Amino acid sequence: MDDLELRTEADAVLAGLVGAPEGSARLREDQWQAVAALVRERRRALVVQRTGWGKSAVYFVATALLRRRGSGPTVIVSPLLALMRNQVEAAARAGIQARTINSANPEEWDTIHEEVERGETDVLLVSPERLNSVDFRDQVLPKLAETTGLLVVDEAHCISDWGHDFRPDYRRLRAMLAELSPGVPVLATTATANARVTADVAEQLGTGAGEALVLRGPLDRESLRLGVVRLPDAAHRLAWLAEHLDELPGSGIVYALTVAAAEEATTFLRQRGFRVSSYTGRTENADRLQAESDLLENRVKALVATSALGMGFDKPDLGFVAHLGSPSSPIAYYQQVGRAGRGVEHADVLLLPGKEDEAIWRYFADTAFPPETQVRRTLAALADADRPLSVPALEALVELRRTRLETMLKVLDVDGAVKRVKGGWISTGEEWAYDAERYAWVARQRSAEQQAMRDYVETSRCRMEFLRRQLDDEGAQPCGRCDNCAGPWAATGVSADALTGATRELDRPGVEVEPRRMWPTGMAALGVDLKGRIPAGEQSTTGRALGRLSDIGWGNRLRPLLAENAPDGPVPDEVLRASVAVLADWARSPGGWASDGPDAMARPVGVVAVPSLSRPQLVDSLARGIADVGRLPFLGTLTYTGPDGAHAVRRSNSAQRLKALSGAFAVGGDLAGALAGARGPVLLVDDYTDTGWTLAVAARLLRRAGSEHVLPLTLAAAA
Repeated sequence: MDDLELRTEADAVLAGLVGAPEGSARLREDQWQAVAALVRERRRALVVQRTGWGKSAVYFVATALLRRRGSGPTVIVSPLLALMRNQVEAAARAGIQARTINSANPEEWDTIHEEVERGETDVLLVSPERLNSVDFRDQVLPKLAETTGLLVVDEAHCISDWGHDFRPDYRRLRAMLAELSPGVPVLATTATANARVTADVAEQLGTGAGEALVLRGPLDRESLRLGVVRLPDAAHRLAWLAEHLDELPGSGIVYALTVAAAEEATTFLRQRGFRVSSYTGRTENADRLQAESDLLENRVKALVATSALGMGFDKPDLGFVAHLGSPSSPIAYYQQVGRAGRGVEHADVLLLPGKEDEAIWRYFADTAFPPETQVRRTLAALADADRPLSVPALEALVELRRTRLETMLKVLDVDGAVKRVKGGWISTGEEWAYDAERYAWVARQRSAEQQAMRDYVETSRCRMEFLRRQLDDEGAQPCGRCDNCAGPWAATGVSADALTGATRELDRPGVEVEPRRMWPTGMAALGVDLKGRIPAGEQSTTGRALGRLSDIGWGNRLRPLLAENAPDGPVPDEVLRASVAVLADWARSPGGWASDGPDAMARPVGVVAVPSLSRPQLVDSLARGIADVGRLPFLGTLTYTGPDGAHAVRRSNSAQRLKALSGAFAVGGDLAGALAGARGPVLLVDDYTDTGWTLAVAARLLRRAGSEHVLPLTLAAAA
């Protein structure tokens, strides 16, 4: 078959894919070049093109052509459920049978595996996390490598730890690439790769198969009009959204930096009469599906989302993207704003930066590869073990938070130093070198990205050109559309009514703090005799905090007060008043001591403080102030008996935190006497809860000393 016949066949598949009459759709030349490389030349190719360019059209057209020529199914490694759902629907339009394996459909996995083996599936979409599953890696992946007709790596910048969104699960693709049969084409696609990431991904693709073809296009988005609206505080920014959301074209996405901020904004906008939905990492799968559907069908004005909606959501007529706070990377920002304007001539993109943005960046910045001492400690623990160790078991031996420990293990797995097996992780015994230079460079890169985001807000030059240069787009030039090129176009004023409403929403205090109910695994290895479920008679109730450090309401006021180097002092009056308001709302809530009904709790008999090493005045004045306003006796403070600094350890995992706290507190004589003479519920007051173990240990002591219930009240919760 010559090029003309192959091109005609490819265009016919495209027509089915986009729902156009046969003969009325045609691949662009750059799309055709990629399809031809895959189908005719069976090459490995990396396509770096702007969002909306049509990367999915390339691999679906190539799939149809390869399947007609007897090739096996296409395997697409895809990072997000939203992307998978969109692609399954798109494939069906072209007569391509697509199935997906991800965390949302485990009950279908066996059936899908059987369909793939029978040749009934044309496309299998797999989440990167599946690649690191023991059963999938050992049983399914080898068969896929033998039968795959085309391997597609979507959002391929995730392969590279030089990139802004490195995901170690993607590194497992190196093994699959090496095991593919000769002549199997591979396509990697991304819209967010600078020159360094492009070179890194291309090198990984070409391993053992010759040099990969790199097809890189200009990254300008002619439909997007970029702007920055600078407002004095979070209340003004929420008020601005309420005042101007209806002026933004069509329906769109409002991105927030944290789950708490997304939920705050959603609540406020709904109060102002907007049809909006929240979309975050906490959103249940069924609710995500409904939210996606509502936005696709324009039943809502906006989804208020975190980066959980960062990649892959495909709505061609999305009219706007607004950011309530700056992302920490201009490359991530470019990716998110690229959701808009894919199928319309005009879309608005607005950034509303906040003073709290950098504090939030720092809070979530605990993702760097651990120091060599911690990595070596992990490797030694695995080498010394006579059985596989689970992540919870390793937590007892390594001072790393679970997410960071899991990420480190995945990297070590791909590097060959450890292996994931049934029951946990084992050491392979292979030599492993700590690449300190590389990890330091990545850390510097993250810092440079944050500075670039600050520069984006301040620049007087073209904003689209700025973003394109961050992605090493050689053709970057002024766009003529943004607020710097064409002049400010977004109003900055807010009405007194909207500002009052936003202030009231952000001033509303109180979030629930769930108690710990299970002791961490592996405490015996640390010499602590605690395991299994915490007895109900030793638990606290669900507590309350004034706010979350990650929200834009009380979080903005609490972060400076609780900062590591903040001076100690009496609790500010407004913070005490708000804490009392939280207590009053709690009392009136169902089951509270001032509520009606058989489940109502007895009124607290007094207040107990947690001893603080870093902020003793703050905690003591808070506890005594609450006791005074609530007309409750201040029963005293738990005695701190641990070594200096041990109880201040925070950002570690649960096992290490509990070890530091075990035996660190005692119910002193005066407090013991006060509790014995006033049996009943007590309020337990502290400044901050992160892991929840301080409250759990203190509550256990108080329950054992005779307290009927322990009601934790803190100024801040971590998230």
